[in-house]
Amino acid sequence: MRWPNERVLVVSRNLFDSLGSFQGLTTEVERYLPAFLAPQNNYFLARDDAEEDPSHKQIIPYALFHCRGKFLHYVRGGKSGEKRLADKGSLGIGGHINSEDADQASLEKDLYVTGVEREMNEELLLRSPYQQRIVALINDDSSPVGQVHIGVVHLFDLESEDVAANEAPITSLEFLTRDELEGRRDRLETWSTICLDHLDRILG
Repeated sequence: MRWPNERVLVVSRNLFDSLGSFQGLTTEVERYLPAFLAPQNNYFLARDDAEEDPSHKQIIPYALFHCRGKFLHYVRGGKSGEKRLADKGSLGIGGHINSEDADQASLEKDLYVTGVEREMNEELLLRSPYQQRIVALINDDSSPVGQVHIGVVHLFDLESEDVAANEAPITSLEFLTRDELEGRRDRLETWSTICLDHLDRILG
């Protein structure tokens, strides 16, 4: 077992299909996210089971960081929790919502917001003022990793590039232009490639 003690937030694939499954990226956030986050529609599942069971979708916040036309890029080091993505370039910071987040949630911060904030604080030292919003969802059923996850794209607009890694698996962190990212397309993980293809829609 790779994650013997972790339970992660999932929704059923049937729910996703009933709302209208898609491949790639959609900006129709309100069509999906309220249903996914409704307490009666989501539940925790042992991660070891969830990673192998495409009848469920794990809800993954996927945050992009933008500053004056540049986007945060990093490489997932070999110690990354998801070995299938190790050594890939990424534009997205994020991870699972887990059962510990439910213990920390409150009236002021619900389960999802609590999980997003924990992931950001664990993975980055974010010292720039920012504004953030949820702009899209990502689905990729073309790979075993994608079949068991669905991404919620958060856009962080930063005032400065004052960001540093806070975990060992986040390496080679830097802000790059769109052209520079295009030059690294063949080394990007699939979700980041999808985001790169839709940056104009993401930026709004």
